[in-house]
Amino acid sequence: MNPVLRIALVVVYAILGLAAAGRSVVQITTKFSEAPLAYSISLLSAVLYAVIAVAIWRGSFKLALWGTAIELVGVLVVGTLGIIESSWWPDETVWTGYGSAYGWVPILLPIVALVSLVRSRRRDAGGSPDQTAASANYQI
Repeated sequence: MNPVLRIALVVVYAILGLAAAGRSVVQITTKFSEAPLAYSISLLSAVLYAVIAVAIWRGSFKLALWGTAIELVGVLVVGTLGIIESSWWPDETVWTGYGSAYGWVPILLPIVALVSLVRSRRRDAGGSPDQTAASANYQI
């Protein structure tokens, strides 16, 4: 994986994880009874973002791939359920509205990460000699 992209993904996941953690901890400690599902999902997303950031940083391809896949499914499910049945979400989660409260980053980030991870893995597994030699220095 391109080292600049790798660092950018780690930084964005770490920032998003901190933002989601801060938001969910405040919500859980001050008004959990108002929207327990929404606030729990926000905390879960914060943990998932942190796991993905560490996995990409350490080069744990499978964990990063699984984490980003789970994240994408979560964003799609929560975003769609928010449209279909908005009464289930008395307050927003990180993933409500497909991440619109976070500038759509929660829907775009896992797509970018998944594409990058899969391309990097394919290149490392059987790309051309030039590609393989170039990517050998930047394994994820």
